[in-house]
Amino acid sequence: MQKCKKCLLLEAGEKVTYDEIMQYVSTLSPSDLSDENVYKNRISHCRQCENLISGMCLKCGCYVEIRARLKSSGCPDANNKRW
Repeated sequence: MQKCKKCLLLEAGEKVTYDEIMQYVSTLSPSDLSDENVYKNRISHCRQCENLISGMCLKCGCYVEIRARLKSSGCPDANNKRW
C-alpha cells in the first residue's frame, strides 16, 4: 500500500498518531488555540502545499494539525508563507 503524500494524518490511515495529537491538543489552554475557522483556513492552505507529506510539514517537521491549531503559529515556509 502506498502512503498518501498529500493527506492529513487521519486521512493517511494514521489514526493512532492522529488520536495522540488530538489528545495533546486537548491539554492546551483554549486561549492558545486558534478558532475553528482560522484552523480550517490554515489547513486548507497546508493541503495545497507541496511540503505536506502524510500530515507533516517538510519545512519544519511539525504535524500540521498541531501547528495550524496554535494561535501564535505561522507557516514555516519563509520563502512562500501561506498563512
